[in-house]
Amino acid sequence: MRDRASTSVARAVRRTALSVDVVLLTPHGRRLTMLLRRSSTADTRERWELPWDALRDGETLPAASTRVARAALGTSPALLEQIAAFGEGRRHPGGATVAVAFLGLVPAGVGTVVGGTASWFPIDELPALPPAQRVMVDAALTALRARIDQSPIAFRLLSPTFTLSQLQEVYELLLGRRLHKASFRRALHAAWLVEPTDEWRSEGRGRPAQLYRYAPRKRRARRRGVRFEGLAG
Repeated sequence: MRDRASTSVARAVRRTALSVDVVLLTPHGRRLTMLLRRSSTADTRERWELPWDALRDGETLPAASTRVARAALGTSPALLEQIAAFGEGRRHPGGATVAVAFLGLVPAGVGTVVGGTASWFPIDELPALPPAQRVMVDAALTALRARIDQSPIAFRLLSPTFTLSQLQEVYELLLGRRLHKASFRRALHAAWLVEPTDEWRSEGRGRPAQLYRYAPRKRRARRRGVRFEGLAG
């Protein structure tokens, strides 16, 4: 039944000029992963594609992106933002001439078990994608990394409480490089973004680690992320 539905969606998009495509990211262990689904069309060399669908009559772009993300994940992402519109003539799996791409962030452990035609892939080991969607993926990752030190976007990939080691791992995943532990924590506290809780969690050997939560100081007029100058590990 699901395969028939996917095929009907693909055929519907061939009759429209616009599609909505969603790049969904989540941490898996120490790797950043992306959700892809098996292609529903037989006339393509690529076996995998981003979740997408046609824009329905009377539907807004944000509503369509939420619908597509929920259909793929079974839940809504913690963050879902429009990246850009693409219409350079590259091949789209649904034949759309214009595609609007959205970036979705999913907290670790949420929606990681997906069934049917969907699967998570490390971003550095993605299978071949339709050319139009490959451009969207690159644009989404570029936009995400450009915002890391200006916006507390990393917290969208964490549960409500977390250790500072978990937070650093997420920043390292997003940046694609290691960070110096002591410098990271000094920069983190200087940004006034987290506060400790009364809970502790064991992270293996050694003392349990204290749990923190995202709690920017109310007196700050503008939230910002962590400044990464000089934090290379």
